[in-house]
Amino acid sequence: MLDEPRSGRLAAWGNALLAGLVSPDEAAHRIADDDAVHRVAGLPGEEVPVGLTLALGRLRTLGATGLRVALPVSGHPLGLCGPPEFNARALDAGEAVLASGAGLGLVPETYEAGPEGGSGPDVHVEVVWHCLPVREAPPADVPSLGEAERELAEALREATELLSKLDVAGSGPVAQAALEAYRARAEAGRQVLAPGYPPRAVRVLELAQRVGALIGIAQEAGGDGREHGAAVSSSEIAARAEALRPVERTARRAQVAAYNSAVEERERHRG
Repeated sequence: MLDEPRSGRLAAWGNALLAGLVSPDEAAHRIADDDAVHRVAGLPGEEVPVGLTLALGRLRTLGATGLRVALPVSGHPLGLCGPPEFNARALDAGEAVLASGAGLGLVPETYEAGPEGGSGPDVHVEVVWHCLPVREAPPADVPSLGEAERELAEALREATELLSKLDVAGSGPVAQAALEAYRARAEAGRQVLAPGYPPRAVRVLELAQRVGALIGIAQEAGGDGREHGAAVSSSEIAARAEALRPVERTARRAQVAAYNSAVEERERHRG
């Protein structure tokens, strides 16, 4: 939850491109971010994987009017609409993008390239988006921006209270590192959403990321016997995970609502 999902970048900047607000090259650059390269495999009419610029243009010609995000986990098919084959692949990846109007969905698969045993700048991430048919149906369990904002306010209170109760909000270097990573991301990533998104979507996404940061702190602070504050037993760590589950679910739902809001708003105006 601390990191922006690749599906979020693809949907946000792909929507900006479809709306004519950014150039194809800028959209492709923003989507790839720190990854070495992104390709799309399985596009109708293309026998081999193609680059993002060509893929986004092809999706437009295939009828895509907007891109939506799905962030499913086991037992919660958030943002999905079938068929089962696509849902299963998206669940394995933990994310997907649905191209409204084209009946297609994209699921990322990542590969690391570099010297054996390498790390950091020596390792380059390559992403292949697998294009598959999807149903044109309402996505599962996606709230409105207003609903997401209200739910997040309560989730933030719950997460803060839980961390305080467990004495992990400021404990040890793991928690501190997580806090610093979140603060750095918040400062550096002010344009997580692309042009064309309503201001409320930005607020909701920033709040979802804040809630996600607290969840990450609680999870990281619970694993090594030195960082988990008051929760010192495996049963207490399990109880913490159970308590955080509905908070994490709320944050994921809000993320999807924010990323999908540009499409929802465009469709409301058309309707």
